[in-house]
Amino acid sequence: MKIHVSDAAADLIAAAGISLAALLMTTGSATAQPADLVSRTALRVCADPANMPFSNEAGEGFENKIAELLAADLKLPLEYTWFPQVTGFVRNTLGAKRCDLVMGYVAAGEVIQNTNPYYRSAWVLVLPKDRGLDGIEALDDARLKGKRLGIVAGAPPATVMATNGLMAHAKPYALMVDRRYESPAEEMLRDIKAGEIEAGILWGPIAGYYVKKSGMPLAVVPLLHETKTVPMTYRITLGLRHGETEWKHRLNDFLDVYRVEIQSILLQYGVPLLDEQDNAITAP
Repeated sequence: MKIHVSDAAADLIAAAGISLAALLMTTGSATAQPADLVSRTALRVCADPANMPFSNEAGEGFENKIAELLAADLKLPLEYTWFPQVTGFVRNTLGAKRCDLVMGYVAAGEVIQNTNPYYRSAWVLVLPKDRGLDGIEALDDARLKGKRLGIVAGAPPATVMATNGLMAHAKPYALMVDRRYESPAEEMLRDIKAGEIEAGILWGPIAGYYVKKSGMPLAVVPLLHETKTVPMTYRITLGLRHGETEWKHRLNDFLDVYRVEIQSILLQYGVPLLDEQDNAITAP
């Protein structure tokens, strides 16, 4: 999961489910490299080898596609350091200077330095259609009382579920897993299909991707009406080491220039994108 908050929880959501090179828009300067980087010959990205829809070794995730866009613009080869997003991800990759960039990290994460955010999404409620739950937009809806809901253990919505008395029948799914061997999101969707649970809560980019892939009649409802003491929405940034100011500025330039292309990639993967007023973004 890809929302990074601290070194432990952060290495996962990301969601959330964290080089070089620099971006100068003037002719002939695109290959000039920031002075504060370890490597200046490749765009070195830290990534999970099996964490769709974010990344995998086959380059199929949306973070892979954004990294390819950045590498092409920088005119540098793209190189990966693969490490599962479990506890120690940042320490063993970015922190060890084995790479220079993480492609998805929650804004205001303390472990790393953030760029400007390049998308904003939310935790979502995944509801089967035509089972009496259509139209639910919040966890305090009376129709959820007594229902068996799936929830990622330790995720922010669990607190809201507890507040609304929904934890007694809840089924937990693992938060920190090696996605090469386990896929809690796919397990949750299989359980909804089988009737083992009646709805589930997932980080939006994960839900959007797997619901789209499943072909099941499921609604993906961003949780935008919950208590403000527990954030349900997060801004996602690129992540780099503290102190690499020049690299940060050049990454921010890239995010600004390629905003439309990046949004297009995210929407292709079913990511529920939100603007700052919580309106859905359906086209770049």
